[in-house]
Amino acid sequence: MLDNIRSVYNVGAIFRTADALAVDKIYLVGVTPAPIDRFGRFRKDLAKSALGAEKSVAWESVSTLTVVLKKLKKADYQLIAVEQGNGSVDYKKVKIKAKVAFVVGEETKGITKKSLALCDLVAEIPMRGQKESLNVSVATGVALFRILNQ
Repeated sequence: MLDNIRSVYNVGAIFRTADALAVDKIYLVGVTPAPIDRFGRFRKDLAKSALGAEKSVAWESVSTLTVVLKKLKKADYQLIAVEQGNGSVDYKKVKIKAKVAFVVGEETKGITKKSLALCDLVAEIPMRGQKESLNVSVATGVALFRILNQ
């Protein structure tokens, strides 16, 4: 689930990562750009970074993250937020169940507290340098490759 990701290039890069990992579906939440614009045209800017993955990974645009989180929780998905925060777990220590869904948040604000509360756990990528975080598309790739390839 991509929660209000603003950069079309980040979204395209996450589509490529999702394709590489055979992700079933991406939920594009709120203002997150979709591969097809509101006029029904394919977005060339997204396609430039997705390199065709926008056609091989199923996606759905939704307005509210909490609705999707509740739907997936009811369907017995393990909900993992990739975020920094109190109570977060080192992403290298995360153990997944059979059905798992990941949430990444808006580039500067991250995932809301309300949405984090609906997740089963928060996975954090520890930062060792001076910067506090990674780009959302990079963090998504790092976390998903490590967690899903256990």
